[in-house]
Amino acid sequence: MAKKKDFAKATPWLSAIGLFVLWELIVRIFNIPVYVLPTPSESIMVGWEFRAAIWMHALQTLYTTLAGFAIAVVFGVILGALVGSSKAVYDAANPLLVGFNSVPKVALVPVLVMWFGIGTVPAIITAFLISFFPIVVNVATGLATLEPELRDVLRSLGATRRDILVKVGFPRAMPYFFASLKVAITLAFVGSVISETVASNLGVGYLMLSASSKFNMPLVFAGLLVIAVMGIAMYELFNIIERRSTKWANRGNPAN
Repeated sequence: MAKKKDFAKATPWLSAIGLFVLWELIVRIFNIPVYVLPTPSESIMVGWEFRAAIWMHALQTLYTTLAGFAIAVVFGVILGALVGSSKAVYDAANPLLVGFNSVPKVALVPVLVMWFGIGTVPAIITAFLISFFPIVVNVATGLATLEPELRDVLRSLGATRRDILVKVGFPRAMPYFFASLKVAITLAFVGSVISETVASNLGVGYLMLSASSKFNMPLVFAGLLVIAVMGIAMYELFNIIERRSTKWANRGNPAN
C-alpha cells in the first residue's frame, strides 16, 4: 500500500520528465530548427540566463492574475448564490451569462484599452472576465442540487430560507465551489497573458511577444514554462485546500 502511494505521488513527476525527454528527442532526431521548436533544455538554459527579467515579468503576471481571480471569486459567489437560490434570477440571468461567456475575451481587450489605457488594469479585468463564469455555474449548481424533500423537512423544523441557504446550501456547494476555483485560476492566467500580449509593457505575455518578434523562440518557450509552473502551483494549492476543507465529500476516494 505504501509503495502504491509513493508511486502515485511520483507519477506527475515521471510523466513530466517523460514529456520533456520525448520533446528533446523529437527535436534532435528530426533536426527541427531552434526558431521553430527549441528543445526543453535550451528553453530552460535561456530561462536561467534571463531569470531576472523573467522573474520581474512573472511577478506582474501573477499579480494581475490573482487580482482578477479574487474579483471573480467574490462576484461569482454572489451571483452564483442568487442564480442557484432563485428560479426567477436564474431565468433572467442565464441567457445573459451564456451569451457573455460566448464572446471571445480577446475581442474585449481593445475596448478595455480604450477605456483604461495600456497596462495592469486591462489584464486584471480580462482575467476576471474569463474566470468568473465557472464559479457562477458551479456555485449555482451546488445550491440547486439541494433536494426539495430536505428543504421541506428543514422548513417544517422552523428553518428560514436564509438558514437553509447559509447552513445547508453553502456547505453542500463547497465541493462544486472548489472545483470551480481550480478551473478558474488556470483561466485567469489565460486572461492575463492574452491582455499582456495585446496591451501591456510588462508581464510574461509581453515578454513572449517581445521575444517572438526577435525570433528568440527558446525565451518564448521559457515564458510558456513559467506560466505552466505558476498555473500548476496555484491549481495544486486549491487542490490541497479542497481536500482539507471537504473531506466529508471525498470519503470514498482512496487518494484522500
